[in-house]
Amino acid sequence: HAGFLLDFISCPVIKGFTSAASITISFNQIKNILGLQGIPRQFFLQVYETLRRIGEIRAGDAVLGLSCLAALAGLRAMRSHLPPAAPAEPLPARISHLIVWISATARNALVVLFAGLVAYSFQVMGWQPFRLTGSIPQGLPALRPPRFSLAAPNGTVPFQSMLQDMGVGLAVVPLMGLLETVAIAKAFASQNGYRIEPDQELLALGVANVLGSFVSSYPITGSFGRTAVNAQSGVCTPAGGLVTGALVLLSLAYLTSLFSYIPKAALAAVIISAVVPMFDAGIFRTLWRVKRLDLVPLCVTFLLCFWEVQYGIVAGVLLSGILLLYSIARPPIKVSEGPVLLVQPGSSLHFPAVEHLRGSVCSRALAASPPRSVILDCCHISSIDYTVVVGLAELLQELRSHGLSLAFCGLQDPVLQVLLSADLEGFQHFPSLEEAEQHRGAELGGSRAEPLTSPAEST
Repeated sequence: HAGFLLDFISCPVIKGFTSAASITISFNQIKNILGLQGIPRQFFLQVYETLRRIGEIRAGDAVLGLSCLAALAGLRAMRSHLPPAAPAEPLPARISHLIVWISATARNALVVLFAGLVAYSFQVMGWQPFRLTGSIPQGLPALRPPRFSLAAPNGTVPFQSMLQDMGVGLAVVPLMGLLETVAIAKAFASQNGYRIEPDQELLALGVANVLGSFVSSYPITGSFGRTAVNAQSGVCTPAGGLVTGALVLLSLAYLTSLFSYIPKAALAAVIISAVVPMFDAGIFRTLWRVKRLDLVPLCVTFLLCFWEVQYGIVAGVLLSGILLLYSIARPPIKVSEGPVLLVQPGSSLHFPAVEHLRGSVCSRALAASPPRSVILDCCHISSIDYTVVVGLAELLQELRSHGLSLAFCGLQDPVLQVLLSADLEGFQHFPSLEEAEQHRGAELGGSRAEPLTSPAEST
């Protein structure tokens, strides 16, 4: 039940990540579209090397890749403009509608299949203008328990030494995988109008990694590119994962020889076509109009993701957390002056905010001429902690040392119970602001009304 921690990944962080990832993943496939090899993985080096070697473009790959991109764009537009079939239409019209719908929905598979047939035709003729996927080892991985020791030339490395060698990677790898997985899940949930269960995501990720260790798998996380391809292919349920897994196992066992003819340019076109729509240029303009402070985690995440996606997500989450903590430490406090000073915090009080509240009250109450007593309107405060109770007790003492008083009004029951349990000296509270003001007016007039001292008396 630790999924609530994933709620700290804010929308600006997700938007910055998805927009940057759509650019970096797309550009990472440009080398395959152009038929270039030996391009570095880092984004900025990719840009430099691609531009430097622009004269080495392979015409065959470029033509095929651009043709596949155009075909995918056309089929996607065809599907988005395809009207629903009417039951009253003639049978030939419904069959035609079904053919068009299947072609548009399965466009990724059709484009790859067509490109593979073209590449195979050239291979039969003895000439190959495309860079192909190449041979893939056939067979399934062996099913065996994960290793808790490692054979080395000078002996056996025990499990404890393996853990020591991994060091901080034991924490960093799962954390990075988790953040990236949840960011991807939230991004596509927002785009496609559904919600995720963070606890289930954690459980699924943990179970998948535990089971994967029995077949020597890589650490399992979410994949932005593959998720985008799934979404663009119309996959809507977890059954898509079962189909994909079954096809992968079937392919590894029997079809690896056929996959060797798939051109890299066609696969690159499928990935680019899937991730480009994830770039959201309008989010920058929207946040500038709605809340400009949210542009900070958005831009930090967006820019750092060009260096490393993981660093961008972590930096965005940390920055969002800092902004959240700042809003908790500096809640809005409305101060109204009159015969008494009315102080109204705009949100709940937690320990980072108590000194801010004390400073705001004392600076205004003691600086007034003459100094004024204070009414603290707590109608917006739903919770406080012990540090706040201690701070309020010190505030009461400080005001009393200057001959001033502090009264509370509008206390909600949980807050009132905490303050009564603390047994603060000189604690006075009233059910409403009007009663508190009447009491202070009576004090100024020389009489004294009895304040309420328990929840029972306030009803």
